[in-house]
Amino acid sequence: MIYLDNAATSFPKPSKVYEEVINCMKNYCANPGRGSHNMAIKSALKVMESRNLISEIFNIRNPFNIVFTHNATEALNIAIKGLLKKGDHVISTVLEHNSVLRPLNSMAKHGVEVTLISSDKAGFINPLDIKDEIKFNTKAIIINHASNVLGSIQDINSIGKIAKKYGVKFIVDASQSAGSISIDVERDNIDLLAFPGHKGLLGPQGTGALYIREGIELKSFKEGGTGSISNSIDQPKELPDRFESGTLNTPGIVGLCEGVKFIKKIGIENIYNEEMQLMDQLIRELKKLDFVKIYGSTSLKNRLSVLSINIEGIDASIVGEELNDAEIAVRTGYHCAALIHKVIGTEYIGTVRISPGCFNTSKDIDEFIKNIIKIYKAK
Repeated sequence: MIYLDNAATSFPKPSKVYEEVINCMKNYCANPGRGSHNMAIKSALKVMESRNLISEIFNIRNPFNIVFTHNATEALNIAIKGLLKKGDHVISTVLEHNSVLRPLNSMAKHGVEVTLISSDKAGFINPLDIKDEIKFNTKAIIINHASNVLGSIQDINSIGKIAKKYGVKFIVDASQSAGSISIDVERDNIDLLAFPGHKGLLGPQGTGALYIREGIELKSFKEGGTGSISNSIDQPKELPDRFESGTLNTPGIVGLCEGVKFIKKIGIENIYNEEMQLMDQLIRELKKLDFVKIYGSTSLKNRLSVLSINIEGIDASIVGEELNDAEIAVRTGYHCAALIHKVIGTEYIGTVRISPGCFNTSKDIDEFIKNIIKIYKAK
């Protein structure tokens, strides 16, 4: 199978990821922080190693400000529902994934005012449009760093400066960008950074995290056993324990640790450049086909390796089925981001999404193009 669905989850993973997950489960997978025996200690040390490595790639000063979650969706729910309350105003965009839009919709029903900024058809937000919507009760700005439909990268540095100037909390959804492009929570003035472990960070599914800047108070998302202050029925206030009730996904986190090690070894910039070479080839070849509609920008500037297309006269789902029959995996539909489809005119048809990863090759793109032509000719 040629896998071109890395925007959903990366595949394959570096070999060390698989090896360490199995090693953990076979040899030391005790409950981290829940005992003083050697297995529990080793599990806790490996979890801490993962926190440390993640803090390094995002320039997070205190690794204990990283809370492990099951995915970016859970991290975003903790941030949004933990920060906002009745009477607050929040600014976000039409580019957001349902992991932001649905919690915001829910909060709107409980007295939170929501403003959604539109993008251009290439999928870019003008930071000044955000600035113009800030008012006395604006509590937060929430931005999808990179669109999972169009691949467009937002200028979070400029938006972060605006948020800092006006005293507004800045929440960044880095679901597509973490591990793929540089993110620096200090440089970009990010207060809350949500990201999955299973996409660009090359870890297993069931992993994610939320960075919480020092001094930010969020309501508890869940409460229970943490392995700390166990003689009290009050939830610990300290991070990360405040938001890490229950047993962590230790095998997933140690696998994530190996994924981050791989990224640090190869280099984020090198990975990005390799993926952009594939995107350059993909876009160049698709532009030669007059029956293919490309959505968003065809430039490599300010984009990730995510591209949406449709084939003239053929439903996106049919294209996906035909590609699957040819052993090529892509995503079709709305990609859990309904509002951006209204901007690009695909709210009733969806798109075929292609998202190469760092383990794809030029031959994979050639095979994809060959099958796109074959599907059109056979209609």
